[in-house]
Amino acid sequence: MANPAATTLRIVLGDYPHTRPLKRGEITSPWLKLDFIEVTPLYQAFKPMVREHAYDASEMALVTYFQSKDHNKGLVLLAAAMLARFQHGTILFNTERHKLTPNDLPGRRIGVRSYSQTTGVWLRGILQNDYGVDLSGVQWVTFEDGHVAEAGDPPGVIRARADRDITTMLIAGELDAAIYGAALPKDPRLQSVIPDPDGAARNWYSKHALVPVNHMVVVTDEFARSNPPAVAELYRLLEEARKAAPPAGPIDTAPFGKENNRRCLDLLLSYCAQQKLISSRLKFEDLW
Repeated sequence: MANPAATTLRIVLGDYPHTRPLKRGEITSPWLKLDFIEVTPLYQAFKPMVREHAYDASEMALVTYFQSKDHNKGLVLLAAAMLARFQHGTILFNTERHKLTPNDLPGRRIGVRSYSQTTGVWLRGILQNDYGVDLSGVQWVTFEDGHVAEAGDPPGVIRARADRDITTMLIAGELDAAIYGAALPKDPRLQSVIPDPDGAARNWYSKHALVPVNHMVVVTDEFARSNPPAVAELYRLLEEARKAAPPAGPIDTAPFGKENNRRCLDLLLSYCAQQKLISSRLKFEDLW
């Protein structure tokens, strides 16, 4: 029987093997009730969380969180990774128009949903630091604002018209390449700019020993201040659900704990600073 005195926490989480035990009610707390709010696509929960504190807790894109921390938006990070993936296959070009490799990107027009999209930041960091691509020579075309209103795009980034679609523009040749998130288009004409992206990702993992994390979990500072035990209980529940769905292979794509995420977060912070998305003073120790 539910405890009528239990604290209710409104939360947005994606649907993953390590969140389903919570969403299905298989892992519960006698005094913390999780009220799951479903948002599809998930990234549309991030802007209201940052700008309005629309939920008590939410999965959150890391670059959005970094920018929210940089601009004092009142969110607290939990060291609970929700989504991580290799990024090498997320930049596509149209094979019917030309062949592109990373070396060909300077001077080209590349589309990305938002300049601060975490996948885009990871991918640009990989292109710059592992392939030597001069990012300043690329014309970046975006389709949405970032989630943090105070964090504008760097100079030179342009916005597509509101009625334009990134894939339509790529196929028509109005973009030379485009960076996608989780949902890659199925069109066989669109292929990876980075050759053999799976092999490239394996080599990158051998070098860095990490999988790029896109999303972790945040709570509002109001909730964290008013009920610290509930925040600790939320983390315990997330961790229990994680243990109930261990990694399917040798690579952990949902690491928990500050130290287990340190190298990943340090690397992404360095990419963000390179790309002028955060102030250079923001460090790993400032995130918590």
